[in-house]
Amino acid sequence: MTLSIEVIWAFQIGSGICWAIVYFLIIKRGFEDQTYGMPIAALGANISWEFIFSFIHPHPSPQVYINIIWFIFDVIILFQIIRFGKKSINDSLPDVYFYPVVFLAILLGFGLVYAISVEFDDWHGRYTAFGQNLMMSILFVIMHLRRKNLSGQSVYIALFKMVGTALPSILFFSLAPDSILLNTLYCGILFFDVLYTILVYTKSTKMGINPWKLDSSYKRSVNAGR
Repeated sequence: MTLSIEVIWAFQIGSGICWAIVYFLIIKRGFEDQTYGMPIAALGANISWEFIFSFIHPHPSPQVYINIIWFIFDVIILFQIIRFGKKSINDSLPDVYFYPVVFLAILLGFGLVYAISVEFDDWHGRYTAFGQNLMMSILFVIMHLRRKNLSGQSVYIALFKMVGTALPSILFFSLAPDSILLNTLYCGILFFDVLYTILVYTKSTKMGINPWKLDSSYKRSVNAGR
């Protein structure tokens, strides 16, 4: 299918806005709850993808500007991981290993994103973007199940992540509908995004918290889960 440049831009900008909202909400909740809202491995892949396709092999406009905005948000999330991470993971990882693990996640994320892009000659970043997005969707579910509360999480984060990924999924499906790998990634991402949204919504209602409120009332969930 051939799409007009206006339609392609609309999907790109729409996805960019949704993901910017996701990042903003993750950062907002992170500072409110003194935690981080993006799994470390996901952050390592994300920040690497955005660096590569912003500064090493920059995408054409408008995507390159979207990438740079996302990269700035991810730098703030990285700060939250460094600032609050040790406390958030409790005893699941000895303190002495925490910073090396964060460094390794970024180093490995960069290496994998770059290597896959070279191997598949994919400087559009499609395979790495959707591959790491599936990883992120799975890790969000795991993070939710491991935490006893809703710290760093909200139903709006889940919803905007789902929409922000669905838009480029629709776009790339329209451009390359016969890609078995990409189609599998689209379906896997959607499944785990829907599951994560349901889990966050269900836990909110069980804890007596209105999932649609945007204020800091989620702080009650942190205290309630302790």
